[in-house]
Amino acid sequence: MTTPVALDGIDLSTHPFGWMLLAIFVIGYYFIAREDKYHLDKSKPALFIGTLMFILIGGFYAFYGLNFIPFKREITHLVYEIAEIFFFLFVAMTFVEALIERGVFNALKGKLIAKGYSYRQLFWITGFLAFFISPIADNLTTALILSTVLVTIEQKNKAFLVPSAINVVVAANAGGAWSPFGDITTLMAWTAQKGQFTDFLYLFPAAFIGWMVTAYLLVHYVPDLDPNKEGDPEIAEKIKILKGGKVIIAIGIATIAMSVVAKQVMQLPPMWGMLFGLSVLQLYTYRLKQRHKQDVNIFKSISKVENNTLLFFFGILAAVGALYFAGFLGYITQLYDTYNPIYVNIGIGFVSAIVDNVPVMSAVLKSNPAIDHSQWMLVTLTAGVGGSLISFGSAAGVGVMGKMHGIYTFSSHMKLAWTVLVGYVVSIAIWYVQFIIFGIY
Repeated sequence: MTTPVALDGIDLSTHPFGWMLLAIFVIGYYFIAREDKYHLDKSKPALFIGTLMFILIGGFYAFYGLNFIPFKREITHLVYEIAEIFFFLFVAMTFVEALIERGVFNALKGKLIAKGYSYRQLFWITGFLAFFISPIADNLTTALILSTVLVTIEQKNKAFLVPSAINVVVAANAGGAWSPFGDITTLMAWTAQKGQFTDFLYLFPAAFIGWMVTAYLLVHYVPDLDPNKEGDPEIAEKIKILKGGKVIIAIGIATIAMSVVAKQVMQLPPMWGMLFGLSVLQLYTYRLKQRHKQDVNIFKSISKVENNTLLFFFGILAAVGALYFAGFLGYITQLYDTYNPIYVNIGIGFVSAIVDNVPVMSAVLKSNPAIDHSQWMLVTLTAGVGGSLISFGSAAGVGVMGKMHGIYTFSSHMKLAWTVLVGYVVSIAIWYVQFIIFGIY
């Protein structure tokens, strides 16, 4: 049996072995998508196929005596890419758990309830917070924080939680699309010099209006009720943040800032700044215990981190990385030579929801198609916003699925996914009017 040879090794996309890899991915992805049907946590099939696919590729290379240099290079790059996301997510989730332990979100819940907000008002408040916090922090951290707020406000009412969760995910992803710091795909485009920092800010109208349209459609599914009818505002107002909580908030904000500075000034991966922030948090909690007898126990907070979410990220990124190495994702970029880049970039958004926006954006950047600046802005928008079309199409969606286990699921998202699709189309329409018709960018 012969194997087709490519510059970076072998192209398995036309080989029977490659199609077997694709079949493994599709079967595993089916079980990931139907988590609620089979009651099989999404991390299990994701981790299984992600590790299995590269084991099979390694065995294939060994069996045919192929050059392992491209394989080793891909594994090294993949491990680095996964480590960046894994540790960034790990630290972000640890901060969230520490804030929960200090009663920060309970206090926020108390403030919201005490002010007499209805479910629909809470829907809009959390959505606006998600949209405007994610450009500064990132879409994943923002979604984790606000989904925690939602479940502290209401733990059982799915009629409120599901639309609100979708709203937070869409808002966080849309907010991250117009800032290089808000989403990994936007950061990738920026570091690849596809636009200056200010260039991405021109995506704000498309991102904001697209989210607003989705939110307007979603809010009609939220009960028009006042949660105060089931609680006592006076008690809610008495909920206080425990000692050190406000300082931990400040450390968290400084940690995000440090991760940005580490990347842009010191050329360190963002996770480096995040881990530095975690070390500061550990030192501060030690001081709290020694001087104020407040035992935050940061290791207990770390132990509460949703390990299944972390393992899911590892597995799905490894699986997609295997498909990329096998040559399947390369077909996406070849479309630019055949079809109008606008149509291809719109399709990229749908593909990023099904596969994952990070490797899809990576494939586009590596192929470096001959498209102009406006098209690079469009693919940045669609890759970022398109991940909201499916619950696990983005880091924000996966994070919220972990926080709202059994409530915000693939099925519950898909029932209202049409609202996200309408907003996605509106975002593209706004981009077209602004960038193509009026040339404002």
